[in-house]
Amino acid sequence: MRSVQITGTGQLLELSRRLKAAGGPRLKQNLARRIRRAAEPLRDDLQSTVRGLAISSQGRRQGSRGGPSPTTRPLRATIAAAIRISVRTSGGAGARVWVDRDALPPDLRNMAATLNTGRIRHPVFGNRRRWVQQTTTPLWWETTIRRHTPRMTAEVARVLDDVRDQLT
Repeated sequence: MRSVQITGTGQLLELSRRLKAAGGPRLKQNLARRIRRAAEPLRDDLQSTVRGLAISSQGRRQGSRGGPSPTTRPLRATIAAAIRISVRTSGGAGARVWVDRDALPPDLRNMAATLNTGRIRHPVFGNRRRWVQQTTTPLWWETTIRRHTPRMTAEVARVLDDVRDQLT
């Protein structure tokens, strides 16, 4: 699964150099805060999308019981809580939205990418002799990002123009 990066690297690097030359840490903090605010609606939408992702399974046999395990944490809420934003104003300048694998339990580190494929195959309660396949909406990550990209690009360009105007 890809992380999202909003960059106008040439513009951001040039602006970062000018900020450094102007010695404006407050301008730099303002730039980072406004870029972060541009990415927050995307993060929030990704979180709500993964929380509302419908996961369906194969048909069950008559009389079998199902439902969530009483001993495990909620899968979708755990993944939603691991979606992060980082903003850099120097070096690889830009905003990045990604799933922080370190914030996930070890057994769920690849689950966000697996959910994005639309197919989850796993053993039933750890029983490796009995496997099930569950399906979900494929490409939920990319679809959500595509919806937000034009707005974010325009907003970051507007922020860059505002900061550039403040420097001149």
